[in-house]
Amino acid sequence: MELQLIDKKNQKTGSITVSDELFNRDYNEALVHQVITSYLSNARGATRAQKGRSDVAKSTRKPWRQKGTGRARVGMASSPIWRGGGKIFPSSPDENFRKKLNKKMYRAGVSVIVSQLIRDNRLLVTDAFAVDTHKTKALSEKLEALGLNEVMVITHEIDDNLYLSSRNIPRVAVVEVKNIDPVSLLRFEKILITTEGLKKFEELLS
Repeated sequence: MELQLIDKKNQKTGSITVSDELFNRDYNEALVHQVITSYLSNARGATRAQKGRSDVAKSTRKPWRQKGTGRARVGMASSPIWRGGGKIFPSSPDENFRKKLNKKMYRAGVSVIVSQLIRDNRLLVTDAFAVDTHKTKALSEKLEALGLNEVMVITHEIDDNLYLSSRNIPRVAVVEVKNIDPVSLLRFEKILITTEGLKKFEELLS
């Protein structure tokens, strides 16, 4: 299939040929859901810890005697049904949230996402994307000329000027091809990728 190329003024300058198998896949909602949930789950850190019945600072003495009070019998104040008692199934710092997804499924899922971006006209391709200075204003003016407010710029290699000039612009991210993730592809309104980056991306997906 053919993808249109744009210049720095958002004018069409030509086209580039890409693989139909990778960039023209039918949308598969179930696969995309698996890829996204797996990515988010694997990014989680087990940083929470809760106290179980044996961990709370409570006395093991019976709060009141077994019989004669008219109240329900109770063993100790650390009971999970009591306020301040231990939790029944406490979370622990060594909890494992990982969800396994093989490479073939992950690549197919990312390919499906990119194919849908192309159909929705959210993927833009340009020959090159660079700025001459590290000033934020330079990159802002360049993006404004392209009519882009919220965008993820993907290049095969990030130079210092591009990296430094993008840090203070909200809703703008600059990443290398190897750091692309499925969540960001869906989150940003537009994706701008260079031709060199597109070729490298095609190699990673194949």
